[in-house]
Amino acid sequence: MLQIENTFFALGESSKRNCLIICDRGAMDASAFISPEKWEQMLRRNSWNSVELRDNRYNQIVHMVSAANGAEDFYTTEDHACRSEGIDLARELDYNAASAWIGHPYFDVIDNSTDFETKINRMIAGVCQKLCIDTGDRLLTNSKKLKFLVRGPLPPDTAFPTFQDFDVVHNYLQTSTRNMQARLRKRGQNGHWSYIHTIRKPKIRDQVIEVRTQLTHRDYINMLAQRDDSHFTIYKKRRCFLVNNQYFQLDIYKEPCHPRCKGLMFLETYSSAEDHQLQKSLPKFLTIEKEVTGNPQYSMFNLSLREEWTVTKKFCHTLQGNCHTTLLWTTLANIKKFE
Repeated sequence: MLQIENTFFALGESSKRNCLIICDRGAMDASAFISPEKWEQMLRRNSWNSVELRDNRYNQIVHMVSAANGAEDFYTTEDHACRSEGIDLARELDYNAASAWIGHPYFDVIDNSTDFETKINRMIAGVCQKLCIDTGDRLLTNSKKLKFLVRGPLPPDTAFPTFQDFDVVHNYLQTSTRNMQARLRKRGQNGHWSYIHTIRKPKIRDQVIEVRTQLTHRDYINMLAQRDDSHFTIYKKRRCFLVNNQYFQLDIYKEPCHPRCKGLMFLETYSSAEDHQLQKSLPKFLTIEKEVTGNPQYSMFNLSLREEWTVTKKFCHTLQGNCHTTLLWTTLANIKKFE
């Protein structure tokens, strides 16, 4: 699988045109079908690690939930030479396959809450959004990023479904204008890291534009020289998990930090559900205090400011709100890799 992918990646990199490379299955899927012990043995034998195989190899993960989970009437093994699983086993394997990708920074789960045609359109819209392709109202989706304040204490690990924990470090950089934010993110597990440079621009037609570039470790170190000393470095533990086919990220702020950040926990997800439906899908094992989507008091930019908000001139009231965020990867001209 890796050799086949590498062949296509090399072809994409040598092309003078923009390329979208779609991988039907990805490297981490194999871990869903063998024991954890065998998977770890395979990693050790080949000097692989999950951060490289999961986070750095693919720009976006799209998991299409099996019809066995939510569209059972359409699940059948007839006329499928390669499908022999009963519906219960199919559900289990589907969950395992999704769980293998938990923790990827751009992980979309497309469930069976709509008819099949709409499901496909939702998937296409999600990919187009990451590519910054304007689809107008042809693939209109109401999904938006939502943020909730979580009250402590954090429940024990056993209360969570399958999860992945990451260490995350954010540093804001100096910019030439106050209308723009730039930051570096370092994210990893067990000493293996991925690095992202993000520039966040003002709203254009109710959309916040984020330009993201994947960095090497060397580029990351060089860009740290542009760190904005008016901001604290933000340290977090990020816990990623699935609940009822809904993908969640729980950010837990860690010290050293400004006193205003101590004990803060935020739950983030993307959803198009109405408020009453969304409340049902939120994790019951967490104490959700309130929704804070778009509230500038809970933006990471403002939370990281060294000065008190009552005296600082850098408090940001813009770049917030219930608007869609359009992501543009500057590596697009070379290669796009999707699962």
